[in-house]
Amino acid sequence: MGETQCPIVEEVVQLRQQVITDPLTGLFNVRYFRTALAQELERTERTLLPTALIMLDLDHFKQVNDTWGHEVGNLVLQQTARLIRDSTRKLDIHCRYGGEEFAIILPSTERPLAIQVARRLCENIANTPLQCDGHTLNITASLGLALCDASHPWPADRLLNEADKLLYQAKHSGRNQVCYPPLAENLSAVTSAEKDLLHDLFGGADHADDDSEDFAGEEFFSEEE
Repeated sequence: MGETQCPIVEEVVQLRQQVITDPLTGLFNVRYFRTALAQELERTERTLLPTALIMLDLDHFKQVNDTWGHEVGNLVLQQTARLIRDSTRKLDIHCRYGGEEFAIILPSTERPLAIQVARRLCENIANTPLQCDGHTLNITASLGLALCDASHPWPADRLLNEADKLLYQAKHSGRNQVCYPPLAENLSAVTSAEKDLLHDLFGGADHADDDSEDFAGEEFFSEEE
């Protein structure tokens, strides 16, 4: 008591860090991820500030292991972890979800900023090949971005499932891209009166009977945009 340094306390802190950290990448592990996601969603419920979740999976990672070996595969994972940290904010929560899949929680982050972060991360991975034994390995990733806000007070499992679904959408759409919900899904809380007002302002009287295009949303993002 009262000592500025205590070996036992330091050892406990180190052990706790080991329990919640992935040893290969230095990111948080899936155990910590689940706890942190639940806490951030509870914060969203209290403060009404949105939480975004990015699920990231490296493209064709099995081919890297099969062609170059697991040691090179580990280098790819470590470089990806560095790029995740460098492409996001310190307040964001970076996790290795398992294998070649990563999860990034963006607390108090509105939709436009979340999309910007996910796009930047995708581009940084694609623009940073791994140099190994005189060879250049081009690495890409597919990302799914899901958002929880006041109009979507989702539990953790549902938000995770939504991000996973969008991740697989990115895979099936050609990889090396970000997929996120169309804007229309975020307008579910808009009332009929508000839609009518928006329609009068932007839709024009000539289309009063057809507002299907006014809230069509935006298409999934890909590098071809």
